[in-house]
Amino acid sequence: MRLRALLDTDALGLRLLGGEEELDRTVRGVMTTDLRDPSRYLSGGELVLTGLAWRRDAEDSEPFVRILNAAGVTALAAGEAELGAIPDDLVQACVRHRLPLFAVNESVAFATITEHVVRQVSGERAGDLAAVVDRHRRLMTSGPTGGGPDVVLDLLGSDLDLRAWVLSPAGRAIAGSGVSGPELPAEVCARLAAEHLSATRTGRRAPHRVTVDGSTYSLFPIRSGARGAALAGSRDVRETVLSDWLLAVEADAGDWPEERLDLLQGVTQLISVERDRRDAARTVRRRLAQEVLELVQSGAAPAEIAARLRVAAPVLLPGLGAAPHWQVVVAKVEWEGGDIEGGPVAQSLLEEILVDPLSSGPEPSDRIAVAHTGDEAIALVPLPAVPTEENGAEQGLIADALLTSVRDPLSAGLADDGRLTIGVSAAVHSAEGLRGALEEARHARRVAGARTGLVCAAGHQELASHVLLLPFVPDDVRRAFTARLLDPLRDYDRKHRAELIPTLEAFLDCDGSWTRCASRLHLHVNTLRYRVGRIEQLTNRDLSRLEDKLDFFLALRMS
Repeated sequence: MRLRALLDTDALGLRLLGGEEELDRTVRGVMTTDLRDPSRYLSGGELVLTGLAWRRDAEDSEPFVRILNAAGVTALAAGEAELGAIPDDLVQACVRHRLPLFAVNESVAFATITEHVVRQVSGERAGDLAAVVDRHRRLMTSGPTGGGPDVVLDLLGSDLDLRAWVLSPAGRAIAGSGVSGPELPAEVCARLAAEHLSATRTGRRAPHRVTVDGSTYSLFPIRSGARGAALAGSRDVRETVLSDWLLAVEADAGDWPEERLDLLQGVTQLISVERDRRDAARTVRRRLAQEVLELVQSGAAPAEIAARLRVAAPVLLPGLGAAPHWQVVVAKVEWEGGDIEGGPVAQSLLEEILVDPLSSGPEPSDRIAVAHTGDEAIALVPLPAVPTEENGAEQGLIADALLTSVRDPLSAGLADDGRLTIGVSAAVHSAEGLRGALEEARHARRVAGARTGLVCAAGHQELASHVLLLPFVPDDVRRAFTARLLDPLRDYDRKHRAELIPTLEAFLDCDGSWTRCASRLHLHVNTLRYRVGRIEQLTNRDLSRLEDKLDFFLALRMS
């Protein structure tokens, strides 16, 4: 459909602010976003809807519009509900980039525009298909009480006799049709997620068809726009593969007519609106986590951290009378080559992994606050009730248990060039303990990184003989320990300028990966192997052994 047709539809409440000469542009899809950089979710041809939450000051408009224009967006529609009149700086930026700009009246929901565009671009459909699309308005205009994606799946079941589920990349059921029969078993969900991630990583075109236990399923990515952009080469598929939802339909889409495939693509766009809502709701929790962790890492007074925790507790655990116990979980996603930031992916994965795998729907993740920096994500997990040690129960989250149901799907998404490592702290009951818990979780993650496998985790229990005892080791013993391991390397560096100490630090930080370490140090792998061999020769240690890696790591930290 063309932009002119949208402007001529009075019910959409659109008012043209600029770009009249561009109204013959074609709209191929619609996306709602308040991200400062939504390029990873754009494939070109979209009408972008925004509430302007990304705009903090006038200088933000130019880069935002430049990003949209570079992604091939057809037009921008800004809502008047947040700021009233559309800011002049946004109008001028759109004029400079020849991007048509519409104002959306505050009385019109973005969902109404989304449904209209999806229905129009999918073309005319016969009978039952048109009826389903018309009834999607229930989801998009009912607000929080509209049932979310379950309403769409119910309609697919009742009108088209299609059993369908929305799954997370880790294989958790986000939504399922209430009229489609029994729930999908957890092991089938995990298998479908693994097959979808594997097909995506190998570049197979969606929908992916999979047979599990005699039933055939067709798998549709929820973020079809981002996937198309990634496969076209404008973005790396690894940036989104571990965070996108998927729609699993129990049917073989191989023999479907084109109009039914169009319908399912439209359904994925509607469900993606729910995903955007969930991500927007997480903004406050992510900000709380970031604020608390910045205080912890900067050495702020315990009273200040405690005050911030008192603010966070009712947001994360509404109705809770007393302040909970807390655990810290650290995750790191690393890709071969090191040119992709793993922090956002690790953040999304922690928000998924820390949810009970047997739970369903997006709500359970509303009680988790996760921040990220660089390649690392840090979760602040509230525990409303921590079992006592007298009854023999483990306190809080258990590292290995976190990965039981998600290891296979995530391994498929990581393929042969990615790795996820997780560290879990013990539970603490006060602000004073958070800094130690953060260091404990980071140490545990390094222990996990020293193991083999694409997805590994370690808990605080595995640090008892090393990290937890360090504060009680006499200073002279610590000096003797570090001197025995590091002095031979320091002496050699002074005489030969060999940089063995920096090499050792980088090697441990890369978890023993020759490729990543060589890339970080800008060395040939053979040169790196020579240096590591010299380290082992001078210290009589073996850097392929976990115990020796831990000793070197501790010596460096204490030196």
